[in-house]
Amino acid sequence: MARRIRKTVWSRSFQSALKAMTRTAMRVGTKAIKESLRAAPLTSKRKPVKKAMAHSANWTKGIAIGAAGPRGYRLYKPSGMRRNETRPLLVMLHGCGQDAEALAASSRMNTIAARERFFVLYPEQDRLSNVQGCWNWYDTRTGRAQAEANSISAAIEQICLSQAVDRSKVALAGISAGAGMAVLLATHHPERFRAIAMHSGVAPGVAHSSASAIKAMFGQSVTSSPLPAIPPDVRLPALLVIHGTADHVVAPGNGAEAAMRWGERVGAKASKPRLVQRGARYAATITDYRKSGRLVATLCAVDRLGHAWSGGAAGHSYSDPKGPDASRMIWSFIARQFARSAD
Repeated sequence: MARRIRKTVWSRSFQSALKAMTRTAMRVGTKAIKESLRAAPLTSKRKPVKKAMAHSANWTKGIAIGAAGPRGYRLYKPSGMRRNETRPLLVMLHGCGQDAEALAASSRMNTIAARERFFVLYPEQDRLSNVQGCWNWYDTRTGRAQAEANSISAAIEQICLSQAVDRSKVALAGISAGAGMAVLLATHHPERFRAIAMHSGVAPGVAHSSASAIKAMFGQSVTSSPLPAIPPDVRLPALLVIHGTADHVVAPGNGAEAAMRWGERVGAKASKPRLVQRGARYAATITDYRKSGRLVATLCAVDRLGHAWSGGAAGHSYSDPKGPDASRMIWSFIARQFARSAD
């Protein structure tokens, strides 16, 4: 009986923490834990996506079926595709309380895709699987996380079969819960992706249940397990980590640990941190991890940024226009990896 009560308390606490992953104003400490037991619905408002975008021939919707069941998705397709031409694919995974349209609008990744001419796939979590729309990235003990990863993989494969995608140039990016799911996909299928970007996410291998996930989110000490066994001749995709130093939802230490663990696997050494600032935007401290000259991971710690998309569109939830442009950083990082893979 006591075990059942403890499990119920953890469940309620974790559901609130998932809500908190979409609230930039969440308070930490005891008050946050107490609020986590409330069952109040998510009340954050977000700016609606322009109708022109929603009904554009370049912005379509579909459904893919995997181990976790059907999952909807949105797809951005660049204009002017020529016959026999193939273009890169970037998969974007939303955070809690978001959907494809919300992430596309706040990140403005489609604007970059239009200019650079690449596909952008936005898989969506089913609200029946998580009432807040969070990917269950942490639930690896029950296999639910792996099943959802399989459904996302099914969506990726569906797009690769139906669209002119260059299979050698596929990358992943995610924010918050989406970042956790992205890193799960990348560690289980490293051969499929050339690069991965984690924005405000939990370090890989530190959570396997709701209890360990909430501890990691709040920066409490947890025991990390090794990354999944990967053959020595298979490289993990290069990793870009973006995390705000003022993130009170997912502790900033998670970003630093993610980059460090990615580098440790191959014995990569951390470079001397360098400070970068453009105009009036928040400053960022950049640390690269390299092995024999090859970039393995990059950590971008953004000063004063909370739990929000850095440099995101103004007027949207979970978006801070004052930060450096995360979307531009992500695509620049990914494009460099694509170029190197062609060498």
